[in-house]
Amino acid sequence: MKALVTGPGFLGKAIVERLAGRGDQVVTLARGAYPELEALGVRHVRGDLADGEMVRRAAEGCDVVFHVAAKAGLWGPYADYYRANVTGTENVLAACREQGVRRLVYTSSPSVVHGGQDLAGVDESVPYPSHFESAYPQTKAEAERMVLAADGPDLFTVALRPHLIWGPGDHHIVPRLIQRARAGRLVRIKGGPYLVDSVYIDNAADAHILAADRLGPDAPCRGKAYFICNGEPQDVFDLVDRIIGAAGLRPIRKSVSPFTAYLAGGLMEIIYRLFRLPGEPPMTRFVAKQMTTAHWFDRTASYRDLGYSPRVTIAEGLKRLKQHLAEHPV
Repeated sequence: MKALVTGPGFLGKAIVERLAGRGDQVVTLARGAYPELEALGVRHVRGDLADGEMVRRAAEGCDVVFHVAAKAGLWGPYADYYRANVTGTENVLAACREQGVRRLVYTSSPSVVHGGQDLAGVDESVPYPSHFESAYPQTKAEAERMVLAADGPDLFTVALRPHLIWGPGDHHIVPRLIQRARAGRLVRIKGGPYLVDSVYIDNAADAHILAADRLGPDAPCRGKAYFICNGEPQDVFDLVDRIIGAAGLRPIRKSVSPFTAYLAGGLMEIIYRLFRLPGEPPMTRFVAKQMTTAHWFDRTASYRDLGYSPRVTIAEGLKRLKQHLAEHPV
C-alpha cells in the first residue's frame, strides 16, 4: 500500500512509523523538514496544504490518504484557521479525486460537537452545535462535514475524533503542562468532577490504521465519524496531576471558581486583541468551558465498525511517559 500522511507531527509521525514498520510505502506532506522519517525510507514533500498543486503531486499514486494536518490552538485570526483546515481539506479532497485515491482517513476532533454543554457518554449521533466559541472547532467541523459528504463510489471516507492525545513525543500538551506547572501557572477549577476521556498516542495511531484497512465498498464506517478514546474517563485536573507527576512535579494547589475562570478568559481575550499581544492567552472563554464540562464518549461504534480497542491503558501510558521524560527532559 502507498499512503500519503499530511502533517507528520505527533500523531502523524506515529501513523507513519506504523505504516513504514509493516512495509507500506509512505509519503509525507508538511511545511517543515522531518529527517528522522526520511531515515525510515519515507519520501517527504515540503509544501503547504493551501497549495492545491503541491497536494495533488504528493498524492500521486497513493492508495490512501491520512489527512492529519491542521492548524490547532485556540487563538488567532479566523482566516488562518480557515486556510489551513478548510481550504487545506478542500485541496486534499480534490487531490484524491484527481489522482484516483480510493480511501481517505480524516483526523477530526470531538470539539466539533462541543457547544458549551456536557458531553457525558454521548455517541456519534450528537449534532453539531449552532455556535462555536473558537475558530478551531468551527473550521474543523466544516472540514469534517466536507469529508463525510465526499464519500461515494470512487472515494471512501471516514473521520476520526481522537480526544486529548498524549504520550511520549508530544510537543504540545505535555510540555505546556509541565512548563506551566514549574512556573506555578496551573490552576484547578473548583467543582466537578469534570470527567474527560483522553487517548494515548499508540491507541490513536492504531485507530487510524484500522480505519484505513477497513475502508472499502461495503465498509460500515464509510461516510461516518467516530470518537476515539481510551475509555477511561477521569477528572480533567486529576489527569493533569498525573501527567505532570510523570515529570516529578507536585499536584496543582491553586484553585478558582468556574465563573472566575470564564471571566478571566474573556478579559484576557480583550487584552490580547486590544494590545495585539503575541502568542495565546493563558485562558480563554472556550478553554474555561472545555475545562468545566464533561467530555467522555460511548466507544461502541468504533469497536463495532473499526475493531478499535485501546491496547495501552492510561496507567501503562503514564509509566512510558515517565520513562520518556527521564530520558528526554522537557
